[in-house]
Amino acid sequence: MATSEERLKILQMIQDGKISPADGAKLLEALTRGSGRPAPGRVAADDGRYLRVRVTDLFSGRNKVTVNLPLSLVSAGLGIASKYVPGVQEEELMEAIRSGMTGKVIDVRDEEDGDHVEIYIE
Repeated sequence: MATSEERLKILQMIQDGKISPADGAKLLEALTRGSGRPAPGRVAADDGRYLRVRVTDLFSGRNKVTVNLPLSLVSAGLGIASKYVPGVQEEELMEAIRSGMTGKVIDVRDEEDGDHVEIYIE
């Protein structure tokens, strides 16, 4: 079951424009769905690991987006990440998560848009 703090954080990210209302709705739905057995393609939350997505501006170095999600919400997190990193191989990332991999798994610099996207599993 989701805590009110988790819900408020998602709502704050929507308000700040860090995620779209549609992405926020997916995250809130995933939180409320948090029943005992994970859905296909998702990892159990009891391992305490997180998917961390960070998007920074290449020119100023300022953070544009920072999203930290329990791995139990990883499918929603991949949906958000794929907006910033076209061509993210979702199945490969899921396999890295299932295998227990940690650390930086994606590091992309988009010179044209000026974005630096990093995805970590911690």
